[in-house]
Amino acid sequence: MPITYDDRTVTMEGACGVEEVPALAEWLDAAASPLVDLRSSTHLHTAIVQALAEARVPVSGAPVDPFLALWVAPLLPIAAH
Repeated sequence: MPITYDDRTVTMEGACGVEEVPALAEWLDAAASPLVDLRSSTHLHTAIVQALAEARVPVSGAPVDPFLALWVAPLLPIAAH
């Protein structure tokens, strides 16, 4: 499973496709002060990026993937540590 959820953080690993969006949207609605960890992600479907951007989910783990670091991470706020 490319996306795992805990109480506050959604962790994305590998390629995360559009089929993950309904569960992600439901979790974002239910989570209090959610965070996203993108360190291990290699591809995010644009619908996932849109859901995260709309919810203004802070990034707790910046992506290592060069494309995601350059084009996706700047769309999301950085989590305060």
